[in-house]
Amino acid sequence: MPQNQQTDIVVLLPVNTEQRRILEQAAPQAVFHYLPETGLDAGQQQLLRQASIIVGNPPPALLKDCPRLGLLQLQSAGTNAYLDGVLPPGCRLANATGAYGLAISEHMLGVLLQIYKKLADYRDSQYRCQWKDAGTVKSVYGATVLIVGLGDIGGEFAKRVKALGAYTIGLRRQDLRKPDYLDELHLSNKLEELLPRADVVALCLPETAQTKGLIGRRQLALLQPEAVVLNVGRGSAIDTEALCDALEATPTLFAGLDVTDPEPLPPDHRLWRLKNAFITPHVSGGHHLPETFARIVQISAHNIQAYLDGRPLRSEVDFSTGYRSL
Repeated sequence: MPQNQQTDIVVLLPVNTEQRRILEQAAPQAVFHYLPETGLDAGQQQLLRQASIIVGNPPPALLKDCPRLGLLQLQSAGTNAYLDGVLPPGCRLANATGAYGLAISEHMLGVLLQIYKKLADYRDSQYRCQWKDAGTVKSVYGATVLIVGLGDIGGEFAKRVKALGAYTIGLRRQDLRKPDYLDELHLSNKLEELLPRADVVALCLPETAQTKGLIGRRQLALLQPEAVVLNVGRGSAIDTEALCDALEATPTLFAGLDVTDPEPLPPDHRLWRLKNAFITPHVSGGHHLPETFARIVQISAHNIQAYLDGRPLRSEVDFSTGYRSL
């Protein structure tokens, strides 16, 4: 960034007074502009074009006209909308990895326990005013859980099921240094070898060329008939029609989906009507848990200061992969 040039920082997050203070302490000499997340008018778009740093997820189409932009700090873990030449040359990109693991891993655990303990069946019985035993249940204790994608979200989920007594197997693109919360760690090319062993398959993946359609008919056919598939990354990781066919053919197979393909899921889609599918409308992350938003603000403040000081960023994204740099 040129010396003696005013640093304009545009924040597209709904921050409160204390959170503004945290951000502004990271860059006391900068000029901060707080704009709405959506619906920017012409004047606000002009402020965006003058920004040295943007915090939040701006409309990608506006970013090519931001010649001063040196850092885009996303509020999301996903980055695919900001790759492939969207940003001006030399602009660095950081995501909010580290903010979402708590909220999303707890959501995943809640869905898994709902399936294992047949809580939806009991809720249905309650609506019918029936005092009815739904029969045998399962435990996370002793279950083999395959976690595909070991970023913040996958790692936090692995820790939680490990604490409940699960046998945990992790799958990642590279780096075979095994953390303590995993019993086994493998590279991604072992997916089909590992699927038959899994009682639970947890997909915690961003959308990339490599992750689209990762779970299709061939992979679903490898699953145990009573397996549970959880997806909290992107809906495109699973072939939706193949999943529907598998769920219809095998009533003991279950899916817990916070993301779908397409998304939003059309009202007439057959996936809604499958008793062994549990769907939530992409709400496991976002700002639903206040702690998540507090973490996004802290990550943003850290990276603003690091960028201005010329230090490494936290969760900087590698444009060639769409993942954060290791």
